[in-house]
Amino acid sequence: MVGNLPAESTSFIGRSVELTTLDGLLEQHRLVTVTGPGGVGKSRLALRTARRIEGRYPDGVWWVELSPLRDRNLLAATVADAFDVFDQSLRTACEALCSWLADKRPLLVLDTCEHLISACGHLIGELLQTSPGLTVLATSRQALGRPQERVFPLEPLAVAGEALTLFKERATEAVPHLSFADPAREAAAADVCRRLDGIPLALELAGARLRLWSVEQLATRLGSRFEVLADTRVAALPRHQTMRTAIGWSHELCEPLERLLWARLSVFAGEFDLAAAQHIGAGGPLPACAVEQVLAGLIDKSVVRTRLEPSGRFGHRMLDTIREYGLRWLDELGETPEVADRHARRFRRIAHEADEAWMGPGQLDWYVRLEAEHADLRTALEHLLATDPEAALDMAGSLWFVWFCCGRLREGRGYLQRALDSCPGPGPYRATAVWALGMCAFLQGDFVMAHRLGEECARTATDPELRLRAAYLYGGSVLMPGDPERALGILDPALAQDTGFSAGRVLCALARIYALTNLARHTEASAEAVLLRDECAARGERWMRAYADYMLAANALALDRPAEAAAHARAMLAGKRLLHDSFGIAIGLDLLACAVTAQGDGEDGALFLGVGQECWRTVGKAQMGAPELTAVREQCERRARAALGDGAYDSAFGRGVATGLDDGLALALKGGLPDGS
Repeated sequence: MVGNLPAESTSFIGRSVELTTLDGLLEQHRLVTVTGPGGVGKSRLALRTARRIEGRYPDGVWWVELSPLRDRNLLAATVADAFDVFDQSLRTACEALCSWLADKRPLLVLDTCEHLISACGHLIGELLQTSPGLTVLATSRQALGRPQERVFPLEPLAVAGEALTLFKERATEAVPHLSFADPAREAAAADVCRRLDGIPLALELAGARLRLWSVEQLATRLGSRFEVLADTRVAALPRHQTMRTAIGWSHELCEPLERLLWARLSVFAGEFDLAAAQHIGAGGPLPACAVEQVLAGLIDKSVVRTRLEPSGRFGHRMLDTIREYGLRWLDELGETPEVADRHARRFRRIAHEADEAWMGPGQLDWYVRLEAEHADLRTALEHLLATDPEAALDMAGSLWFVWFCCGRLREGRGYLQRALDSCPGPGPYRATAVWALGMCAFLQGDFVMAHRLGEECARTATDPELRLRAAYLYGGSVLMPGDPERALGILDPALAQDTGFSAGRVLCALARIYALTNLARHTEASAEAVLLRDECAARGERWMRAYADYMLAANALALDRPAEAAAHARAMLAGKRLLHDSFGIAIGLDLLACAVTAQGDGEDGALFLGVGQECWRTVGKAQMGAPELTAVREQCERRARAALGDGAYDSAFGRGVATGLDDGLALALKGGLPDGS
């Protein structure tokens, strides 16, 4: 099925009536919000419902977890990311998302909206108004307050039924041979469920204690501790208070070092591994060598959830309510500034390491890792912007490849501009940040701003590598609008420097090949593209190499070698698919369509143009407004229409649009790859 629903980490107990009711509400209403206290099971119910009804939505079911997000200005971009809409135009993220969804019929699930109520309400209102086929399912501790919203309050599990079933299942997971045949033990279990109001998360936390206590001991201790911990003066709904008290009770029962680690690890917005836990959690009475054992204790107590990732790495995380308690405790300890600083320093260092390794064999691994840790990169940048703008400027500039190689141009442009505004004077990180901001503008088609920033960077850069990067930005800003001769005048002097293999050199070499191609110097351009591709391949670099394959395809097509062009275009698409480079995939599909059409297959040509059309919609600005790229697509369409006739062309093009990007790419890649790829 189309979509991105996460796997369910534990078994789902009961809720048959709620599932049926929610299913019916989603048939009748376009916005349904499941409300209830933390830990009551809103997310689990939404996920199970979405999985049950996903066949109802031809354009898929899309899950967006909002708990790590703190900046409301990134909400629309975060939702767009879930749909793989990495829009690179100058539109707002909301405008791009509305445009993408306008003719689609998906289900969008926004999980954990309570800290972004106003922003979520506004975005949902815009999306529902402009996208008539869209349905939204939200989870939140309170309603969103939209006129068209249908609120579904989720009650805790029935104490004598589903709550008892859940507790017994979690108990036997903790103690596999535990039996409830004894009526006294069954009664004690029911007492536990009653005291915890049938709240699923509270029951899971209690069940984890059975590794140490009997059910009867648990019931007795729970009763006495709840009487001590419960604060009837708190003006809150009883079930909110029950959940807070249950977490507080679990906290009381942790060892002192477990409480300390719980507090420190709550700074993570997303998943973390053991090395990260050691780096952030160690200090004072908790040495790094003890963190693994203490973390294991938190996992045993269900405070920390863990899963084995496809890479073989164990990823750990806390549920929102658990993390919130830890953050409050961190404040009580007076450690919040220190731990937040440590977290930010860690991710700033990771940004540097990734920057240094990006042009090598670890590129794909770094892409996967930084995508997984993106929420914490954001958290670190936000903290540095508030506490150390110079460090934020450094980190934002170091993440240049995340912003424009990994499809986050709008987000990168925002962070870079904020950091530069906070550091208006000269400094060691300014030139890199100016260049990175210029590259974001360049790939958004804002060539005027890119030109201005390229000039500034060229004036102020003292490092040879940065001068090369500035030359690419400056030269590219005149090349893309259609002045290849002038671009060569900028690129050639820069390339005369011998700086070895680097991002700046490869970018300039790539721009030079593009300029030669536009000047119809195809043999020369092909020779240089082969050298660039082979140099990238020898170093295990993929992103730039794929663009060298693109240039080989473009020049082979110009030299009337369409079969060779198609093979190179497929090699380019294979590389770009690994890194989810939407712009690269879009131009690659256009070129492949041209190549297969030139081979006499107008039907496949039209189909690939249709697939590419959908990809260009995610990019935002077709062909980036570049005359050469536009000419490639228009020429292909003319040839395919001439070969097929308008009716057959429109039919094949429509099939490509309907196929979807993943299946369309699979079709496109069925042909062979060139030697050496």
